[in-house]
Amino acid sequence: VQLQASGGGLVQPGGSLRLSCKVFGSIFRYNTWAWHRQAPGKQRELVASITSSHTTYYSDSVKGRFTISRDNVRRTLYLQMNSLRPEDTAVYYCNMINTTYWGQGTLVTVSS
Repeated sequence: VQLQASGGGLVQPGGSLRLSCKVFGSIFRYNTWAWHRQAPGKQRELVASITSSHTTYYSDSVKGRFTISRDNVRRTLYLQMNSLRPEDTAVYYCNMINTTYWGQGTLVTVSS
């Protein structure tokens, strides 16, 4: 199984980005997927997750601003990030929950 994350970049505060995570393998449909992030000097934290039945979870720090979604046909996980803040700056990773399947990370920098 391979996970390929993309969509990071430099954005001004208040801006938006959409991250994508393409999953190569047949395990996508029936599992829970998540986005995590790791800011410089900080531990990795769970940002959002989505189950096979599309039940979602968000950390308090992103609730109301980020939206996680999935496309089972395309085997792709998404994270729509709106109203970005400088404290959202981090490397974002996609992951199948409770496994060692991780994407390579994509850097999001929020700065003016």
